[in-house]
Amino acid sequence: MTKLKEKTYNCGMELTMDVLGGKWKTVILWHLRKKTLRFSQLKRRLDGITQKMLTQQLRELEHCGLVNRKIYPEVPPKVEYSLSNYGKSVVPVLYSIYKWGINYSKTFDLSLNLEDSIIEKIMNEEI
Repeated sequence: MTKLKEKTYNCGMELTMDVLGGKWKTVILWHLRKKTLRFSQLKRRLDGITQKMLTQQLRELEHCGLVNRKIYPEVPPKVEYSLSNYGKSVVPVLYSIYKWGINYSKTFDLSLNLEDSIIEKIMNEEI
């Protein structure tokens, strides 16, 4: 958040991209939209992300107030991540982006590794 406060933004999109930009942040938020996940569960869902990158992205999302981190005093430590109340406000935006991607893939005949039933549920915001 400090980095965000040090900068003067010229438009809302610029700020939004600083908060949500990058390869992983929106995907992390997408996976947290319906349930709390442990670090290892998130890592398994994000093909290609390193442990270091996932840690960094989660810290940034937590710092921006979009993700909650809960640590359980166990050995080994158990850490869970969930969307904060404010983080939940981005979910409709994520659905819009997801739908746009599905439409884009259809328009330009691109391969999307999803079953038609899943696409239908997403388009109706059931997932």
